[in-house]
This record gives sequence, structure tokens and C-alpha cells, in this order.
Amino acid sequence: MTYPPPFPGGRHALPVPSAGRSSPSSWNWVGTRGGKQQQQKNTVWDAETWSEDFKGNYLQFNVSIIVLAGVPQQTKKFLTVGLSSVKREKGNYLQNTLQSIFSQSSEEELAEMVVVVLLADFDMYWIKQTLLIINNEFFSQLSKGQLLVIHAIQEYYPPLTSLKRNFNDAPDRVTFRSKQNVDYAFLLHFSSNLSQYYIMLEDDVSCSKNFLSRLRKHIRSISTTKWVTLEFSKLGYIGKLYQSRDLPTLSRFLYNFYQEMPCDFLLSHFRTLMMQDKVIRLRPSLFQHMGTYSSFKGTYNNLKDEDFVEEGSDNPPADISTNIEFFTTYTPDKAYSQGSDYFWGKSPIGTGNFFLVAFHEPVLIYRVRIKTGMDGKDELASAIVELGKTLVKTESMVECSEFHTLGSLEKGQFDLATVQKLVNTTVSCVRIRVTADQSDWAIIHFIQIWTVNDDKTT
Repeated sequence: MTYPPPFPGGRHALPVPSAGRSSPSSWNWVGTRGGKQQQQKNTVWDAETWSEDFKGNYLQFNVSIIVLAGVPQQTKKFLTVGLSSVKREKGNYLQNTLQSIFSQSSEEELAEMVVVVLLADFDMYWIKQTLLIINNEFFSQLSKGQLLVIHAIQEYYPPLTSLKRNFNDAPDRVTFRSKQNVDYAFLLHFSSNLSQYYIMLEDDVSCSKNFLSRLRKHIRSISTTKWVTLEFSKLGYIGKLYQSRDLPTLSRFLYNFYQEMPCDFLLSHFRTLMMQDKVIRLRPSLFQHMGTYSSFKGTYNNLKDEDFVEEGSDNPPADISTNIEFFTTYTPDKAYSQGSDYFWGKSPIGTGNFFLVAFHEPVLIYRVRIKTGMDGKDELASAIVELGKTLVKTESMVECSEFHTLGSLEKGQFDLATVQKLVNTTVSCVRIRVTADQSDWAIIHFIQIWTVNDDKTT
């Protein structure tokens, strides 16, 4: 067991593991809470703490990971939320990200989740200060095993200078992105046996309400589909979901090719190498990029996911029908499925055409959101949105009646969050009714429905 020099301005030190299989632990004062010093156990998570299924099947890379804060649990959770954080020249979003994860989750969801934060900077003073803040603000989550803070020391990183300049990136950019790949390799390595599923976030992300339950619902909805990666955001590597059984392979993939290309490129290649050619993405997105400045030199980065909504839609079970002819496999159900596909209707389209969502059970709706068109093309130019109260099913078709108009599409879009002010009773269907002829084809990108039920208030 060896130790680095004390943190600047204090006597705290992080334990550094010596080579070999040993997994030593030591007690260390890491912060104060309520005026009292808090005693924290620093545990070294050794490179070979694999489940038996993984031992001997993969080449071991030389890394030992230190648990700086939190209590690793003996039983597997449903979901691990992993994020890596480094010191930023401008802005600091880690606390807000953690607050969003915990505040947007119910107690039942938190019991099935563990958040793992890799403090991936080599500045020991920054790590000390960040650890003090986390210990004070998230003491409850740390003590319950819902939050773990880890660190991998610099000596276990491969070379980070004089690397390949693929994509003609500047040397400092290559160093930054290469180190980031290794950061995530270590984070995935640590997380491989903590839960059934793992989702990758950044340290400047906000979350939609009850995102874990929505993840679970989507996983169940595609239970017959073989998948490697599910995507819950369209941005970079935010919201990429993996089965934990794939994490050892993915961690070594990122490590072995760390200097070749950025992380999001490698993740896309991993998906295709694992024989998932098609992107499987849920809409609306469950995670949003909230940072303004990048972790690379504090450069401006205000990327936003326009498919994100803070409270994800419910889309209760329904039958979908239309009298608009659709193109090849772009069937009506894909407008409602919340996947990455969409409905694509062929012209001519005009008055008398409709798109109907007929619910299996009557529902009380408080929000309807519809997006048509793509990149400014193939929008529904003129249409209204209606709610129907009565549903009649025959052997050949489904009909709805007693309609109430909610409003018109504007530039192919519709979003009304105050439906109950217009229709405060249960309804059986939502209908999009075309009100003018158009020569263009029409895409219905998505239809999203939010409902009121016994355990949810608006």
C-alpha cells in the first residue's frame, strides 16, 4: 500500500493500490456534515473482482479502482447510471445532474438504482473539493448505497500524448478524447456486475420524471427483439443503455481503441460489430444536455435534444388506423410506438383523410403532442386534432364519435398541455383530421399522449 502526497492545503490523502491482487481498505476523513467530521471508507475495487462467468474469458487490463464514497451493495440492482466528471474551465454541472437523477426518481425507483460517478481528473485538490461537496449534499444516497464515487489513478492510464492524429484533430483534442475513452472503459469495468442494465450519461444532464420506470417499460415492449444498445437521447453518448453482461467486452473495446476515434464513434461501431445494425431509440428522449460549456477547454456547447420532455408520455395501449396509404414499411403504428421509426403517408392527401388512435380503455388526457414532417418537409399542412368520446368496433373497422376539437396543427406541429380545460372527461380516441388537400407526402413523426391516473396528478 502506497500513498501520494497529501492534498494541497490539507492532510487528506487518497490510497493508491500497489500492484497485484490485493484489495486493501483504509479509513479516511473526507468531509463534514452538521459540523461533525464524517468518516469514510476508501475501498479499492480490484481489476479481478469479476463474477465467475467473466473470469478467464477476457484479457485483464491493469487497473484498480478506488471507491472514494458510498457503500457497494451485495445484491444486484436493476439499473446502474454511470457518469464521468472532470474539472471544467467554465461551469460545473455535476451537482445539478445528480440532483436531477435523484429528484426525478421515486423512492421505489431509487431502491433499484445505483449511480456511479467516476471523478476522472488528475487534479487531487479538485477531487478532494468535489468529494466534500458530494458527501455533504448527497449523504443520504451515499449511506443507502444509491451513489458511489470512484477514482482511477493516473499510473493506470495508457499513454495520453504523442497519439495518432486521426480526423486531423489537434494533439490536445486527441489527448482529451483518448483519455475520455479510457475514463469510460474504467467506469464500465467497475460497473459490470452491479446491476442488470447500465445507462451512460454525462455530468451535465437533466432527466425526465420517472425515467427508470420508462426505461423498464420500453425494455419490456421490445422483449422479443435482440439488442445491444437502446438509445434514450439523440445526443452523443447520453442515454445509451446496455445489458451489463456486455460491459466487460465494451470496456475493453474502448480501452483497446482509445486513441482511434471519439467515444460516440466507438459506441456506434460496437453496436454494429455486435450485430445490431439498426438504431433503436425511444421518443420522447429521457435525458437532456443542460451544460453550456464543454469539458474540453470550456468551449461553448449548447446542444439540445428537441425530442426531450421533462415528463415522458404515457401512450396508453391503442389500435392505430388511417385511410392514408402508407409507403412500404412506414406503417401507422410507428407514429405511436415512441421508437425511432415513423408513419409515412403517400399523396394525394386531403379532406376526408384521418389518422386515428383508438384506446383499449377510456382515458383522461391532459396533454397531446404531435410532430409531423422531417427537416421541414412532408408536414401535414392543414389538420385539426380531436378527441372522441364513444368508440364502436366492428369486425372490419373501428369508429369513434362525439368529437371535441382541441386545435389545429401549426407548421405541422401540435402541443397542448391544458387538454383538461377543454375536455375534462375520459375519451376513447384521438383523431388527426386533414382539412385541406396537399400534394406532398406526409410524415407523422410521433404522437404522444399524457394521461391522468390514480397515482399521478398534473
